[in-house]
Amino acid sequence: MRREEVLHMFPQSMRSKWEKVADQADRLQEIRLRVNVPTTVLIDNRELFVDAEGELSDRQPEDSANRAEELEAVLRHLCQYSVYAFADEIRQGFLTIQGGHRVGLAGQVILEEDNRIRNLKYIRYLNIRIAHEIRGVSDDVLPHLYGRNGQVLNTLLISPPGCGKTTMLRDIIRHLSNGTAYGRGVNVSVVDERSEIAGSYLGVAQNDVGIRTDVLDGCPKQEGMMMLIRAMAPQVLAVDELGSEGDIKALQMASCCGCKLVATIHGSSLEEVRTKKYMCNVIADGLFERYLVLTRRKGRCAVEGIYDGEGTRC
Repeated sequence: MRREEVLHMFPQSMRSKWEKVADQADRLQEIRLRVNVPTTVLIDNRELFVDAEGELSDRQPEDSANRAEELEAVLRHLCQYSVYAFADEIRQGFLTIQGGHRVGLAGQVILEEDNRIRNLKYIRYLNIRIAHEIRGVSDDVLPHLYGRNGQVLNTLLISPPGCGKTTMLRDIIRHLSNGTAYGRGVNVSVVDERSEIAGSYLGVAQNDVGIRTDVLDGCPKQEGMMMLIRAMAPQVLAVDELGSEGDIKALQMASCCGCKLVATIHGSSLEEVRTKKYMCNVIADGLFERYLVLTRRKGRCAVEGIYDGEGTRC
């Protein structure tokens, strides 16, 4: 199925070139298309070039640079030949396509008078990030996410970029929603600001986030958390990549409304997160009852440690 999804990212006339790349779909991480240079792909963290015949190589091929019209054809195809319909997403610099895959966009920015981004034109750089949903990745940490009465504990996932925090968060959401041996299934609301958790396409989650999960796609976290509390009455609220004092205030308000929280933040350790100005007080006040710290060992993502609200290793 994933192989067919990769092939269908490209117009029919181009698909023969992508057969060999699609054969690596389960290991494929990225496809980068840039104007006037060859295509590169990332497979198992190894960068390879794709030549005009679709062959993969460590060496840069000759006479295989992408033309602007080729990139435009791919973009039109990804937008189902209605680029205007995807204008809001394009303005944010990415598209989410069927299968939950994400396409990063870069080109020339058109600004409003107040310097807000109105649109992108001359899009000459595409980064197709292949979604890899890994079910069960959170199985080992689940016992630590529940209290004695089976209630979900407020949990913060701490991870450097590229260590699987969104993948872990997604699987935790699925478990909490469906129910586990440690607690019954609960209503989970997800603010998916950049469409990375649920991978929604036309409003429908492409990733399995559980049977009791509601997703607010493409909405800023602060506004989204308040909208979901008012509209969906969640028992658990989940957000990815806390990054501002406003995010934290919204989480605190959600907690005061009786919601349990599951969130992620960039960082290499609990100590580093404590140094962030907008985080030091909430950590000191004990908002979070569990901390999961992720790392990368020998090229693989791993859980470095699980800590309680006092910072003691569990």
